[in-house]
Amino acid sequence: MGVSGCGKSTLGALLAEALDCAFLEGDAYHSPEAVAKMRAGHALTDEDRWPWLDRLGRAADEAVCENGRVIVACSALRLVYRDRLRAAIEAGARFVLLEASRNDLVTRLENRPGHYMPASLLDSQLATLEAPLDREQAVVLPSEQPPEILRDSVLRMLRGG
Repeated sequence: MGVSGCGKSTLGALLAEALDCAFLEGDAYHSPEAVAKMRAGHALTDEDRWPWLDRLGRAADEAVCENGRVIVACSALRLVYRDRLRAAIEAGARFVLLEASRNDLVTRLENRPGHYMPASLLDSQLATLEAPLDREQAVVLPSEQPPEILRDSVLRMLRGG
């Protein structure tokens, strides 16, 4: 989880490969209307996000039922979004928040060709982001670490280390 450009997709793909499981890219579950809205520089509202979270939650739950686990890259910026995903994934869900400085995020977003999420929406995402509560038992990692180091940290957490 985290704002756009923090490295969710890179870490997610590495984790899915290491765990030999499916990887779901949350961006792929947005409606065409939501993508057009973001591409035009407009932030999504909760009403835009609920159907997206429901589609992604159902897909994640199905992947867990079929394969035992799944890795999902999703912003999950607010507690209510994470709770909605948890409710949809019957086996439960764990979250990893990738944190980065605003400057690093802007640099990443400006150097990411072909993505619909413009850097102009970063501040709205940062304003929306709610840090995980202690009860969520989420892991918070600095995204400036190399992706392989992040992957290994998450794998240790998943293995109870």
